[in-house]
Amino acid sequence: MGKQRSPRSPRPEFQKGEIASGMKDNYQTRCSDNWRRMAGGDHCRWNSKTLLLHGLRSDSSKYGSCRGIYVGKKHLWLQKHLRTILVMFGFMSFLLLLDSLMVSFFDFANHQHGAANNNSSGFQDRISYINKRQSPVQMYDRLLNLASSALAEREIKQESSNFWAEPYRQASLWKPCADRKVMSNQGIRSLFACCLKHQVFYPGKSVKTNGYILASANGGLNQQRVAICNAVAVAYLLNATLVIPKFLYSNVWNDPSQFGDIYQEDYFMNMMKDEINIVKELPAHLKSLDMEAIGSQITDSDLVKEATASDYIKIVHPILQRNGVVHFLGYGNRLGFDPFPSDIQRLRCKCNFHALKFVPKIQKVGSLLVRRIRKYNAERSNLDKQLLGKFIHNSEDHDAARGSTKYLALHLRFEVDMVAYSLCEFGGGEDERRELGAYRETHFPLLLERLKKSPPISPTDLRKLGRCPLTPEEAALVLAGLGFKSGTYIYLAGSHVYGGDSRMNPFTRLYPNLVTKENLLSPSELAPFRNFSSQLAALDFIACATADVFAMTDSGSQLSSMVSGFRTYYGGGHAPTLRPNKKRLAAILSENDTIGWSTFENKVKKMIEEGQKADMRKYGRSIYRHPRCPGCMCKHHQPFAS
Repeated sequence: MGKQRSPRSPRPEFQKGEIASGMKDNYQTRCSDNWRRMAGGDHCRWNSKTLLLHGLRSDSSKYGSCRGIYVGKKHLWLQKHLRTILVMFGFMSFLLLLDSLMVSFFDFANHQHGAANNNSSGFQDRISYINKRQSPVQMYDRLLNLASSALAEREIKQESSNFWAEPYRQASLWKPCADRKVMSNQGIRSLFACCLKHQVFYPGKSVKTNGYILASANGGLNQQRVAICNAVAVAYLLNATLVIPKFLYSNVWNDPSQFGDIYQEDYFMNMMKDEINIVKELPAHLKSLDMEAIGSQITDSDLVKEATASDYIKIVHPILQRNGVVHFLGYGNRLGFDPFPSDIQRLRCKCNFHALKFVPKIQKVGSLLVRRIRKYNAERSNLDKQLLGKFIHNSEDHDAARGSTKYLALHLRFEVDMVAYSLCEFGGGEDERRELGAYRETHFPLLLERLKKSPPISPTDLRKLGRCPLTPEEAALVLAGLGFKSGTYIYLAGSHVYGGDSRMNPFTRLYPNLVTKENLLSPSELAPFRNFSSQLAALDFIACATADVFAMTDSGSQLSSMVSGFRTYYGGGHAPTLRPNKKRLAAILSENDTIGWSTFENKVKKMIEEGQKADMRKYGRSIYRHPRCPGCMCKHHQPFAS
């Protein structure tokens, strides 16, 4: 909500009225007494208000005598009460000053709190775009009413959604096996052929390496995770020693965390020691080198986005042999997923799913987060064990807030940056267009330049193409269409929702049991993570990965991608993930004015079920999101090839 100033104390209004009242009463009393003595008549028994405001026009001499008496008495009254008046003025001035100081204090406190939340979300001024509108913003009033009625009926009938479980039995047939230290015959043949073609050393760990690889990863938590696993694969491919990756500081994410602040360094090195050589720092004689000057710095401009093994062998390997070190600056997704032999894929999976363990500080608070949603006797899953480590068995204060045995985690990507970049409209009218336009001018000037050179696409067409982020309202309608009851406990991951309460109102109208890490954890428990957005994102990662159901609104986001892959790998076919198809959903929602609720439900369920098929990874797809492939996961009736 917007900042609300304390109401200021009203300025004193009593002085003028009080003085006039005193003058009137004093005048009436004195005038009456004196005129009775002087004239023996009732000359002062006229209307006193008329006397004071208009004067006595008919008898100026009598009025003059009375006025003289009144003026004298007025001076006496002012002298008598002057000190009291001054004291009252001083006291009221003090109250006004105190009020101003209190308002300034609370404004400062709110600013500091907003800045802290900004750092955790990754955008410095994102908070200014939250809660600006107080009235709910709704695009699908009719469907919302239908959903509300359907949820109420479901509560009466005690009906439960079928989407608490995986719909396909094949999902349980796949088991983790990337930690096996066996190379397949096919993998050996593929790698050997690759090495012969380019005349390089046999990849993998050996006594003598070709040099050192230093990777400086950019982005947030999950982008950095991808970069780490890709760097491991490249070090293996080039027979190089990997230096523990560094994380670049970004003005977007505002997080100075390094590898050891998020992941257990020694565990990582020990897990990968049989695959590649890993050290924590460059040798002293290489630290002082100017990587750019000697030609050892590799940036995005040197490698294509989905680079292959041949690209690295042709471009990077000669530099590594010549200088003994290569620095990948701003490293991220500069390694494609195909064509690669299964052993390279296995190594990447081993790094992602086995070697990268959160530090105890994150595991401990993540454990608190999960247990405060669940009941304490809830069954512990393999996902819990992998993410929470020893803290899974810790006891918890039984007076802490408890929730449902089951919970759904939702990654709702509706931040102002994503909303503005999409160029879509979300029912907020002219205020919304003006607000998002101003944000684009400040943050996305290159986008605006590109728009000038390309034919415009209307917001309506963008929505039809599935390019618009789902609003909280649309997310709630999907959950209602899937049969989730109104009382479902929902953990909301991510940062600030654009529009704040005005946008969340349609969601909480249908699903009021909504919680976040900010209201599940105490300020003291969250304090060590303030201003560390990647560490806060790690808590969201844990809460989403260990949920009974994980739902996303954008399947392209890195958090959604990495979490869904983790659930596939360790879920044993019992960790369903819900992925809406935004293009198909837009077509369904376009029938808002006419579609019946049962038809809406059927279409939404069919859309989600098709995204849950337990198929093998398709060519070119991310192995981190789709780990069902040779070398990473195995079907239990098909032993790992050897």
